[in-house]
Amino acid sequence: MATHAGSEGTVKVGSDAIAEIRSFSIEETADTLEDTSMGDAARTYKPSLTSFSGSVDVFWDETDSAGQGALTIGAEVTLNLYPEGDTAGDTYLSGAAIVTGRSVSSSFDGLVEMSISVQGNGALTQTTV
Repeated sequence: MATHAGSEGTVKVGSDAIAEIRSFSIEETADTLEDTSMGDAARTYKPSLTSFSGSVDVFWDETDSAGQGALTIGAEVTLNLYPEGDTAGDTYLSGAAIVTGRSVSSSFDGLVEMSISVQGNGALTQTTV
């Protein structure tokens, strides 16, 4: 069984790595359609449409124009998420996404951080580098 340290991961906008990543998450969901009919003893369902959403948390870097700078509100991007790194043979997730939110936070005793929220626009695929 293979396990990986979170520090191995990276996220790219297209082929451009996002700088200063702290963490990222992705959630896939599937809708269901009920097909229970009269006389059935239990509810039954069929799979339906799928979707994904996620977030990327970073230390804010205003010089990262191709990574963080490309993730403006409303931007349509291709996100590539590499949980185990981006070397040959590594598995990654890829999909078109729309940036739906950005939140910047700062405190006197910490670094400036930004959280970027995305909504998938189509299917999320899993493949290898």
